[in-house]
Amino acid sequence: MVVIGRLAVVQGVDGAEYASAASQDRLRTYPIAAMRGEVLDRDGRPFAYTADAFRVVADPTVVADPERTALALTTVLDIPARELSGKLSAEGRRHVVLKRQVSPEVADEVDELGLGGVFLEDDPVREYPAGAVGGQVVGFVGDEGTGLAGIEQTFEDVLAGTPGQRRVEVGSGGNPIPSRGIDEESPATDGSSVTLTLDQDLQYVMEQRLREACEDGATTRASAVVLDVRSGEVAAMGSCPGYDPGNVSATPDLLKNPAVSDVFEPGSVLKAVTLAAALEEGHATPDRELTVDGHIQAGRQVVTDAHDHEPIDWTVTGILAKSSNVGTIMLAREVTDEKLEEYLRAFGIGSRTGIELPGESPGIFAGAEDWSQIQAANVAIGQGVSVTTLQMASVFQTLANDGVRIEPRIVRSVTAPDGRVTRAERPEGTRVVSKATADSMAYMLEAVVGPGGTAPLGQIDGFRVAGKTGTAQRANPECNCYDGGGYVTTFAGFAPADDPQYVIAVELERPTSSAEGGQVAAPVFRDILRYALTADGVVPSGTARPEFQFTATP
Repeated sequence: MVVIGRLAVVQGVDGAEYASAASQDRLRTYPIAAMRGEVLDRDGRPFAYTADAFRVVADPTVVADPERTALALTTVLDIPARELSGKLSAEGRRHVVLKRQVSPEVADEVDELGLGGVFLEDDPVREYPAGAVGGQVVGFVGDEGTGLAGIEQTFEDVLAGTPGQRRVEVGSGGNPIPSRGIDEESPATDGSSVTLTLDQDLQYVMEQRLREACEDGATTRASAVVLDVRSGEVAAMGSCPGYDPGNVSATPDLLKNPAVSDVFEPGSVLKAVTLAAALEEGHATPDRELTVDGHIQAGRQVVTDAHDHEPIDWTVTGILAKSSNVGTIMLAREVTDEKLEEYLRAFGIGSRTGIELPGESPGIFAGAEDWSQIQAANVAIGQGVSVTTLQMASVFQTLANDGVRIEPRIVRSVTAPDGRVTRAERPEGTRVVSKATADSMAYMLEAVVGPGGTAPLGQIDGFRVAGKTGTAQRANPECNCYDGGGYVTTFAGFAPADDPQYVIAVELERPTSSAEGGQVAAPVFRDILRYALTADGVVPSGTARPEFQFTATP
């Protein structure tokens, strides 16, 4: 009677509860991975895409013979049988991973074995067909498929999509019960694709040229940025050494984008801002003449030109073309420290550009109220202030674009899985200096690259080129001083000077070299710019370079 009573309770009173528990015990939930969106160049060529792959998993509580199952899988998965047997025998676990991201062909072989308790789950693999080209911009994903750098990180929510799941009822062997078993599916929503402003061919050429620079025996790092003058779009951006996003474990110490994250003192490149301020404020014209000594007092210290000299009657054009520290400081003092700070900040110095990349540095820039006399002199000639390569390119984009600064951007559009395209908003331009000032600066910067200037190696046959060299002392991290730190050499400019299309900024870190920007950075600039102009079909300049007057009229 007791047994009968208990049976009545189990079957009658608690029957539904036990049936539900049994049903739940037979249910398995499998994730359905969302396909991560692609990262494309401006012409639709892929930097990153996701390919089908699978994860081989097991439920040890269902595996009847771990050793026999391991022997069946060892050749297919290329994993030692002892290692597999240990996982398949794990007590108290319902889910163990045997191998990740196997190909569809291997997954088919596993499926054909019909092993009880062994299953396949979606485990897509991220592919980077361009290799290291654009790698620092594109970034990479971690083991769980989450973006950890570059565009992959910034646009994680856009690229990732939303995973789905499948709930199935399985039998004693762990296989789905056909026909009458529960089989419910919530489909995944694939991620959107991100189209960049980069040109993959130009990116390749630029990175090759930077790699050559890094192999010269003195350059430890090289960075470059190419901007479209009128839109502010980044056509190419990279540094040497770089990394392959498909093999980040090979270069774990390089996983960043120095073009936006690393700062350096730009040196004489920044004289372009100082002279633009002098022009805009009415203290200078290209042909104004100044008597420039070879040295100038700045507080208790003396600043000299590259080589001390007797007084020279230079025009403002000559001061820029010859990169005179003393002449630039003389004009900066007429502008005043406070005004010079205003112009530097208006050109973007000391602020992030807001580009769609992680880890961007604002640079290092103290306000004029903190400048000593020597600091004020140094800032005017590009020392005592630090910028990124992108900020340096943005300064020259402003000058090339008739004095209107457009914040640089690297994403052109986002395409949803249904094909709907959302184009990135173009930032509104901000006028920094007048068109007249920008035109005068273009004229004087062209003199830098012409005969008698500091960068004749920046010339390109058929095109008028404008630009500025920079050679700044590099801070020595071993002593927190400049002694023994070598130099950072830079060049930034644009072409054609009479109808600017592309801006390029180049920075080379050379701890053991005293070579100047016009010797080493200008040729890198020239080679990248020449390819950009010819590949884009830019028409050569239709007018000859002007004749420049560097010294006073006799």
